[in-house]
Amino acid sequence: MADNKLYEILGVSRNASESEIKRNYHKLAKEYHPDKNPTAGDRFKEISYAYEVLSDPKKRQTYDKFGLKGLQEGGHGGGFASDDFLGHIFGNIFGMDGGRGRGRARGEDTIHPLKVSLEDMYVGKTAKLQLSKNVICGPCKGLGGKPGSVVSCRDCHGQGIKVSYQQIGHNMTRQFQTRCPTCQGQGETINDKDKCSKCKGKKVLNEIKILEVHVEKGMRENQKIYFRGEGDQQPDTQPGDVIIVLQQKPHDLFKRTGDDLLMEREISLTEALCGFEFVVKHLDGRDLLVRHLPGEVIKPGDLKGIQGEGMPQHKNPFEKGNLYIKFDVTFPQNHFATEEQLKKIESILPPRPAFVMPTGEDVEEVNMMEYTASERSHGREEAYASDDEENMHAGPGVQCAHQ
Repeated sequence: MADNKLYEILGVSRNASESEIKRNYHKLAKEYHPDKNPTAGDRFKEISYAYEVLSDPKKRQTYDKFGLKGLQEGGHGGGFASDDFLGHIFGNIFGMDGGRGRGRARGEDTIHPLKVSLEDMYVGKTAKLQLSKNVICGPCKGLGGKPGSVVSCRDCHGQGIKVSYQQIGHNMTRQFQTRCPTCQGQGETINDKDKCSKCKGKKVLNEIKILEVHVEKGMRENQKIYFRGEGDQQPDTQPGDVIIVLQQKPHDLFKRTGDDLLMEREISLTEALCGFEFVVKHLDGRDLLVRHLPGEVIKPGDLKGIQGEGMPQHKNPFEKGNLYIKFDVTFPQNHFATEEQLKKIESILPPRPAFVMPTGEDVEEVNMMEYTASERSHGREEAYASDDEENMHAGPGVQCAHQ
């Protein structure tokens, strides 16, 4: 099949005259020049290169006979295709390798979240992920139909977009770009009778693929795992990547901070003063026996650490962070002991600070009572109501006194 890409770029036929090629070039170059259309730099390069080839009789003859590949290889002795600029054009505009590793246009990446537990990040895990993706149709090899049946869209000249203009003022127009309705933005059309029976002209098929995701020890929240080139496939497009983003599930006991773990533990006043023992079920199933010696007092909010029992370091799992335990002390209810027992407790504990009774007529003894937050709020509301009532009974005479 003849290569018409350069003719399509300039919007002319293969039989176009030199004057027609020149006329269309000047029209397009004016429209897509970077000074007027800063976002159309690549389009302007395409137009310039197409004109460079088709306006030169020798280059045009080589292109008509051998296509773009013939230009790249020098047209079997043509000698002009060795210019590095040509390789640059092939690599960046037409999606060809150009011998310099410049690949095709790249598709978008596909991002999938994967929920994992803290246990999975501690011991590692292999999860299977079912992925729905587009692949190049095998029977038509991504052409969408029979060889030669795919033609450039005449309405958009293979660009996939249509340009329209609107008059918005004197000598002022506004340009609109819309998807070509004829080819649905594909730049190509295929007759229904020539469409591939498998993909129905879509060039790709949908298939289910199973990916094995290896969650390594020590990986963290939002860490990414890449599957290169496993994204959706499209003709003349390099597939993007599938990116798995780890999302950690909340844990009932532990919170993670970097490579460290934090847990909270509630103990009684007796345990805080006289020592304790308890068992912590770790993330790998081990039982850790935590012991605190009698006489070493634990205060509310104290933080104690166990070295090397935190999370493993990613890529270095034999090195681990620390496990920290934050203690909260539960005090006994009122009247938990007799007077005799209290005296024994007082004889053991550090002495109370000395108290000196003040003297004089202004000394007044008061009693404390249980007072909750709701009662405090209720008390304030009553006080405000009392103030409002006093002001209301004061009457307008109070205001007049200030005039």
